[in-house]
Amino acid sequence: MTELTPSQKSLADELLSAGCIKFGEFTLKSGLKSPIYIDLRRIISYPKLLEQIGTAYLPLLKDLKFDRIAGLPYAAIPITTAISLAGNYPMIYPRKEVKTYGTKAEIEGDYHAGETIVVIDDLATTGGSKFEAIEKLTGAGLVVKDVVVLVDRQSGAKESLAQAGYSMHAVLTISQLLEYWEENGKVEKDKIEETRKFLAEGK
Repeated sequence: MTELTPSQKSLADELLSAGCIKFGEFTLKSGLKSPIYIDLRRIISYPKLLEQIGTAYLPLLKDLKFDRIAGLPYAAIPITTAISLAGNYPMIYPRKEVKTYGTKAEIEGDYHAGETIVVIDDLATTGGSKFEAIEKLTGAGLVVKDVVVLVDRQSGAKESLAQAGYSMHAVLTISQLLEYWEENGKVEKDKIEETRKFLAEGK
């Protein structure tokens, strides 16, 4: 597995200390019991971490050709704003609900049909929400080729998106995080093993 850079290691530690990734016993929306819980919405309460995350996306974005970035509502909007400020990228976002007044816009922000958009999200699990957003963006005449996320849970999103012709890139994968925390002792080995087993069974 690729060795994490010093900035990735620092980000991994900050995500853990901010409680964005927790180990224990959690009941997921599906009713399933999970030994890990990823809650990246907490990021908004930590301005320095949010700034760090905005910068962490830049190395992945610099190799892509695009005109604007689009954040997925709601969790990824603060992250996309941080990326926009760090890299001076114009930002838009597809609305969850279409406005029933004023412009009745499905997409907020300035854009022009034919432009290429990179979709930004916080977490990748199965890819469902990414497809919904892509549909709204392409429906407005925009072109989507790439999706960039903070954490890839490695539960099939990358493969699903690839089958549909989209490339997904991640700042960190769950495997990288578990390996790093196991090496530096930040998380107990039994919790790491339990999480690996749970994630493998879920595939």
